[in-house]
Amino acid sequence: MDKERIEHLLLRTRGLAVLRGVISSPAARDFVSLLELLAMDRPAPAIVAETFGRLWEDLAVEAGDLLPDAWRSHLVGRLLDDENLFSLTAERRELAPNLVEQTRRDLATLQALFDLDAEALLGLVEEAVSELEGVWTPWRDPEADAEPPRGDEHRRALARKLAAVENWGGLAETLAEHYATHGAGTFGRYRAFRWDNGGLRPVPRPDPARLSGLIGYEKEREPLIRNTERLLAGLPSHHALLYGLPGTGKSSTVKAVLNEYADRGLRLVELAKEDLRELPTVLETLRGRGPRFILFVDDLSFEEHEVEYKALKALLEGSVEEPPENVRLYATSNRRNLIRERFSDREEGDDVHARDTMQEKLSLAARFGLRLTFPSPDQKRYLEIVSGLARERGIKTPGEELREKALLWDRWHAGRSGRTARQFVDELEAELSERR
Repeated sequence: MDKERIEHLLLRTRGLAVLRGVISSPAARDFVSLLELLAMDRPAPAIVAETFGRLWEDLAVEAGDLLPDAWRSHLVGRLLDDENLFSLTAERRELAPNLVEQTRRDLATLQALFDLDAEALLGLVEEAVSELEGVWTPWRDPEADAEPPRGDEHRRALARKLAAVENWGGLAETLAEHYATHGAGTFGRYRAFRWDNGGLRPVPRPDPARLSGLIGYEKEREPLIRNTERLLAGLPSHHALLYGLPGTGKSSTVKAVLNEYADRGLRLVELAKEDLRELPTVLETLRGRGPRFILFVDDLSFEEHEVEYKALKALLEGSVEEPPENVRLYATSNRRNLIRERFSDREEGDDVHARDTMQEKLSLAARFGLRLTFPSPDQKRYLEIVSGLARERGIKTPGEELREKALLWDRWHAGRSGRTARQFVDELEAELSERR
């Protein structure tokens, strides 16, 4: 690798337009700074060593999970996650031809940065800092020959495609489809979020629940799965209320639906009940984005003095502003009626229209287009859940012994439920492990 080639690449890098943000990270800036130093006739060895060390630290801390090489993993990750005119316009499927053409040129430049010979580059660094021998130790990427840790499979597949293709510009349409389905920026990288202090906070390690691991209640889940598939297909779909006793798998079902369809562009935003007053801001944040969103409110219920239900009512019934077509609310509750009703509420008191007020509160659940009941399991379903969980974990306890122990656990633990079944299997698995 000669300095003339580096100078030419730097000139192209300065000309990045649409995808300039891809190289705005600290690691990318250090990488470009290192190239600028290596293009000089006599760069200061200490500055070269310092810049290289900073680049190494940035890449090591990040621990890229897309490709084996740390720099290449970082660059591709930045490309997939950057919010820019191309990625945001692609989300809305409104790309203009001139924008696509400029993006192709920028992609060719980024590919040139991606294709730089790491060994040759490291040789130039070692040459530049040769007089620091004994003080500076050359570093080689310890991840270069290793398999990257497991990450999102769709992102990894796209990264491998970029690594293998000869012309990144030819993948502009593929990238556009990625943004349209999975979203740009943080929506492309994460599947779950919390609404926190007026903004979205990514959840790096969401609950890994899968539909295949939820035993029992298959019939109860079917309408929610069908509704979610309609949402993803852009068809009319409903807001959903899942209610039933604690431990029957309502919340796990919503989380499992997210994991089942995340690769098709489904995202989840969890809201606390007290955040419902910020619902208009949440909806405006998600409006017009490429992915489809589930607003998840767990254990939803209101006391008679709480008024957050009014914001919820506006979403469910509509207001003067059209609600986003890419957002649906999935709520769970232990109450069939979401707002607590007391006998005293039926007395008119000072409210001239007390009956109307009470009816408005009690009809909130009816405003959900899809209402699913998760009943407490009878003994047969409870034992089926226990048996299925034991089989899934490879526990080979004889059937009659498993049944007797499960029923004994049920008698000693109040409230038969899917959660009780799982806790029993957890205990049984631990006991068997201790005996080995």
